Amino acid sequence: MMRAQIEVIPCKICGDKSSGVHYGVITCEGCKGFFRRSQLPSVSYSCSRQSNCPIDRASRNRCQSCRLQKCVTQGMSRDAVKFGRMSKRQRESLRAEVERHQQQQQHLQAEAQPAMPYPSKACCFRTPHLLQAPAPAYSFPGEPELPPCPTDVLPYLVCSPGESQAPGLAYQGSCVSPGSGHSDERGFDSRQPSPDQTIGMGIRSYDPEDPYCPYRPSLLHIEELCDSIVRSHRDTSQFRLEELQALRWKLFSREEIHAYQSKSVDEMWQHCAVRLTEAVQYVVEFAKRIPGFRGLGQNDQITLLKTGSMEVVLVRMSRCFNTENSTVFFDGKFASTELFKSLGCGDLMVAVFDFAHSMCALRLTELQMALFSSLVLINTDRPCLEDRGRVHRMRRHLEGSLSHMLRRDNQESLEHKLYQKVSVLQSLCSLHVEKLHWFSQRYPFTVHSVFPPLYKELFTSDLPSVDSL
Repeated sequence: MMRAQIEVIPCKICGDKSSGVHYGVITCEGCKGFFRRSQLPSVSYSCSRQSNCPIDRASRNRCQSCRLQKCVTQGMSRDAVKFGRMSKRQRESLRAEVERHQQQQQHLQAEAQPAMPYPSKACCFRTPHLLQAPAPAYSFPGEPELPPCPTDVLPYLVCSPGESQAPGLAYQGSCVSPGSGHSDERGFDSRQPSPDQTIGMGIRSYDPEDPYCPYRPSLLHIEELCDSIVRSHRDTSQFRLEELQALRWKLFSREEIHAYQSKSVDEMWQHCAVRLTEAVQYVVEFAKRIPGFRGLGQNDQITLLKTGSMEVVLVRMSRCFNTENSTVFFDGKFASTELFKSLGCGDLMVAVFDFAHSMCALRLTELQMALFSSLVLINTDRPCLEDRGRVHRMRRHLEGSLSHMLRRDNQESLEHKLYQKVSVLQSLCSLHVEKLHWFSQRYPFTVHSVFPPLYKELFTSDLPSVDSL
């Protein structure tokens, strides 16, 4: 039985999309990582209620104790055999369950008018703040204003002339400001490819019967797409590589490290939340410049940013990491894990530093990192996407561009290594949310009233409110 067949069965723990059989049970990557971490000798969970908390995709991070209890109840165990070593009876039972789920899906698809893979607006992130211009709380004193979007970006999604977009988001390939005219100096509609672009890139003309018609991109198209993405990556990076290189041996003194370690847990979390928010804002600007991103519906833009921005921050962190002494650029100098001791999240910090070290070992070019960052953001597996097909087509072109560039540079083996990093990123983000939940139980006022608004919007939407604590 193929893994793809098993994945039709949702995670037995939280109901999210499964990724295979892990520790003897069909689970998603998040529950797999949670169970692995729960087996550490130093980990101990307790429930503040009555050990009967509901565990689903939305609430799975609220009570680690009940989540672990459900994992064990479902049969997860470090000693559990992998699929393929199951007994014949177990394999037959699993095969029957797969067939039952496949039949249910076919029945639902036949009845749908049209079918939506996830509920749309009931569970989507509907807050529009991510797509607005940065508020003063997110400004960066002393930083130059980000340059405008390049006007020579070639579009790679052919859209209907009357296609609706989110308010104020007119970017489709070339940059058009809200309220401005749509014709360029040659008289072509700037929302659509010009005739010479269409011919040169091999793009099919708009078909009213197929508004999202796929096409095979030309070599010119791939190169233009890569040029646009790497330019956006560089323009929206917090720090330039040459600056980081010049500062790589500027380390914190013992006195400075002690000062950070002397901060209270509350103070250090507030400080790091501000720094993380600044990094996320640069990622948001990067996302807006990915060709085709602003052509997505507003809810889908917000969904992708909310679920993927932290992962891109972790990818970008490798640019700021010095492998020679295992330090990362923070507050103007390079710091080791000991600087963050007062956070009370030693395992998270070690895992983040290990990930940065492993990313550095891949020795990615700026182009490779830009394309990989785009793929981390444009992920069709995110829940609650309203137009999953459009996101899929956008991702397919990014995947093709990355594959082409790696083949060109004789680095095909790098592609598999990069995709392996995606599950690690998701586990790190889940661990961050777990630690945030731990912190919110002790300092609820800080989480809900002091943390930067963007940080709260991204990471605290599933946390209980102050009144409910």
